[in-house]
Amino acid sequence: MPLPVLIAIPHAGRAYPGEVLAEMRDAGLSQLRLEDRYVDAVGVEIARATGTGLLVAHAPRAMLDLNRAADDIDWDMVEGGRKNEVPQRPRSYGTYTRARSGLGLVPRRLPGFGEIWRSRISREELLRRVDDIHQPYHDFLAQELRRIRDAWGAALLIDLHSMPPLRRPSGEERAPQIVLGDRFGASCHSTLAVRAFRYLEQHGFAAAHNRPYSGGYVLDRHAEPARGIHGVQIELCRSTYLDTALSEPTPAVKPLAKMLAGLVRELGAETAGLGAGGDMAQAAE
Repeated sequence: MPLPVLIAIPHAGRAYPGEVLAEMRDAGLSQLRLEDRYVDAVGVEIARATGTGLLVAHAPRAMLDLNRAADDIDWDMVEGGRKNEVPQRPRSYGTYTRARSGLGLVPRRLPGFGEIWRSRISREELLRRVDDIHQPYHDFLAQELRRIRDAWGAALLIDLHSMPPLRRPSGEERAPQIVLGDRFGASCHSTLAVRAFRYLEQHGFAAAHNRPYSGGYVLDRHAEPARGIHGVQIELCRSTYLDTALSEPTPAVKPLAKMLAGLVRELGAETAGLGAGGDMAQAAE
């Protein structure tokens, strides 16, 4: 049975052009730190099990971060360009300042490591990446979500990511294995978050809500609950499916994906109920 759900994975890309690798001061370390390492392997298994749509970006985050606004740029890393020289893109989706921390549209530096690149990027290359990677990805995402919404009355975007292991919060028995982000309630109907946490608790997974990851540009741009398009960011701890070096996938990918496929079915049913006028959502409460 199809579901009104689209899974998007913006940070697992591993298609590195040779010139990009050559410009990295430490390509191996940067790849390991920047990628949502092999979370697409989990996403593929979920999509196969549920029949949902799946959008995976192959361009690596090092080249262009699809969870950043197109103007969230550290201009000190751009050769021959300044903010007022770049053509304005249509529609703004809030104020984005991640570039100040070194993790803007094109990541510049990593905490504890420093500068990623040997030299600055040209203005022309930056604009080419925006036109060839950022804009097509988000245009397609918007088009597909509208198509699902028009067919079902509601659509759910699951923005799938992975995260380094978190510290155990004071007073808690375990560190969160999954963080659900809904922009503090702004990106989806509250019943979706309630149902998600109930499901994860029943399946023995420690989950956190919005902290330390509440979602970013993808949810801000595409989630419009008032128009029937809901969005949830899911962060998976890399230790749940990668080896001890957090580098390569393990056999844990399939059981994790099986559990998450059940979650997607639950949220898909809830979304379908919202699209049908809320009868299913009310019956589940």
